[in-house]
Amino acid sequence: MLQWPNIDPVAVHLGPLAIHWYGLMYVLGFLLIHQLAKRQMMARGEWGERVTAEQFEGLFSWLIIGVIIGGRLAYVMFYNGGYYLQHPLEILYVWQGGMSFHGGMLGPIIAGWWYCKRHKLPFLLLADRIFTVAPLGLALGRLGNFINGELWGRVTDVPWGMVFPHAGPDPRHASQLYELTLEGSLLFVVLWATRKRDWPDGARVALFLVGYALARIFCEQFRQPDVQLGFLFGPVTMGMLLSSAMLIVGGVWLALLFGRKRST
Repeated sequence: MLQWPNIDPVAVHLGPLAIHWYGLMYVLGFLLIHQLAKRQMMARGEWGERVTAEQFEGLFSWLIIGVIIGGRLAYVMFYNGGYYLQHPLEILYVWQGGMSFHGGMLGPIIAGWWYCKRHKLPFLLLADRIFTVAPLGLALGRLGNFINGELWGRVTDVPWGMVFPHAGPDPRHASQLYELTLEGSLLFVVLWATRKRDWPDGARVALFLVGYALARIFCEQFRQPDVQLGFLFGPVTMGMLLSSAMLIVGGVWLALLFGRKRST
């Protein structure tokens, strides 16, 4: 049995200002995604030809806004609507945690599509470059969850079970680290390995949807459902339900893209 390492969720105290590890994980994730997406475009001769530096910076700013607004609003609506109806100002307290991945994905997709349409940029090409490295941001987000001691797993008797301070005395799966490994690190390795392949635009986005959905559905077997929701029906959680929709969309999209490529 392991003990949670009791990490202070505040990384730096600057007088009345507290900088949280959770927020720093988001900042680091955005920086990594920005640099690696740019690196891909430069390697493929797209930087300066298909998108200028100014356009990319503008796009990325809107993506960050989309992640924060989409992730927060989806969490409020899907996971804890009753609480936030009673405490509406706390919707703004993003540093306390409470972000939905599914909203954090949909928000930047909508914002990125709007920006690309407005500036006549190749949306699917840019989405491919960004989604190829997006799992690194997910990995860092899950690390932030672990540092916060939140989103722990179900009670277990495995030797690596961990006791979390706000989850009672029983050891639990460190499901944040499972998700960090599968949804983040492993999915990044898979997508990064495809970056030089001549695939149709949008294929890597579709592969991301499939890969994330499979990893999330698997990890939900070990993650404790949100207390305010519990199981929706049978063993199904909200994370499984939303990820199943992702799996269907991504699988159909992949089939259409590669079916069309074979027929041409």
